[in-house]
Amino acid sequence: MAEPVYRSVIGGVLAMIKTMRWKVIISGEEHIPTEGPAILATNHIGHLDFIFSGFAARGRGRLVRFLAKQEIFDKAFVGWLMRKMRHVPVDRFGAAKDSLDTAIDALRRGEIIGMFPEATISPSFVPRAGKTGTVRMAQITGAPLIPAAVWGTHRIITKWRPRNMQRGVAIMVNIGAPIDLSPDENPEAATARLMDRIRELLQEAQSSYPQTPAGPEDRWWLPAHLGGTAPTPEEAEVRLEEEQRAKAARRARAKDA
Repeated sequence: MAEPVYRSVIGGVLAMIKTMRWKVIISGEEHIPTEGPAILATNHIGHLDFIFSGFAARGRGRLVRFLAKQEIFDKAFVGWLMRKMRHVPVDRFGAAKDSLDTAIDALRRGEIIGMFPEATISPSFVPRAGKTGTVRMAQITGAPLIPAAVWGTHRIITKWRPRNMQRGVAIMVNIGAPIDLSPDENPEAATARLMDRIRELLQEAQSSYPQTPAGPEDRWWLPAHLGGTAPTPEEAEVRLEEEQRAKAARRARAKDA
């Protein structure tokens, strides 16, 4: 299928990478199959993660369909693009099963589905606990479950930070071999294994990352355990929970209005 919209977006991404002189480093792309279904599961540190983890499949001739929050699809032009690219909306306050069913149908058609098992951006830049939906989709369909890690995308656009359109930023995508997964394995245990592998891939990317903070004030993009000033995982969880409660309250008020 020609997919003119998706391929036009890829062209725009290539132009942006060239203009901004972003240094995209991809490793392990051979683990992405050239045909047939697969699930690409990555950590989530910034708003551009789906662009660059999906970009990593380009060399294999594949287009990745991502599950993304409904709020993105509600924006006029961006929502139109997302639908034309056949990404899958997820209403985090509605029936999550509908999104999983849509993704499962796509896998059965031989598509690659992109997943963020953490379900939201981790402001500590440390992977959060994963939700079991990613593993359950792989178990239901038999699709290979491919772990991956992105690093550097958070330096451009992430949660709780102003946008930083800085030139020359390095962006790494580290893709691992498919996870061994049996249909009857406990989904919670399998998800823990998946997240452990994602953490290992992330550590590998961080250890080989070619850039360092420009100074003390630029250490915000390093996690606390690496000497950065990002929130600790515990601090980030407290604030994320507060945000979720506030969003739920706003939705309840809007529904009652």
